[in-house]
Amino acid sequence: MDKETLDYFKDLLQKKLDELYSDAGRTVADLTDSEDNFPDPTDRASFESDRNFLLSIRERERKLILKIRETLQKIEDGEFGECEECGDEIGIERLKARPVTSLCIACKRKQEAAERAKGL
Repeated sequence: MDKETLDYFKDLLQKKLDELYSDAGRTVADLTDSEDNFPDPTDRASFESDRNFLLSIRERERKLILKIRETLQKIEDGEFGECEECGDEIGIERLKARPVTSLCIACKRKQEAAERAKGL
């Protein structure tokens, strides 16, 4: 992969990483600044449900942060865009759709088929 393309993906991933860190910081601030007192149990339950949903989203984002950091390391190591399963090059269009992918489309299809067969 040429340097210009690698720089494009590196910049794209770094911007997404910065955005995720910013969102995480706001969430922590919101959770620690919350001094809500709910005399009505229904209001408290609604607040707790919303907070749990937000924390679930942040957990998914935490996992994405790890994937982005791994992908940025792959760029530095010269391994970005290579399928971890078969070693073939991952197509640019697939990388544009999901820059943190580690499998080519053929290997991903095999993986998904195996998961469906196992009932996952």
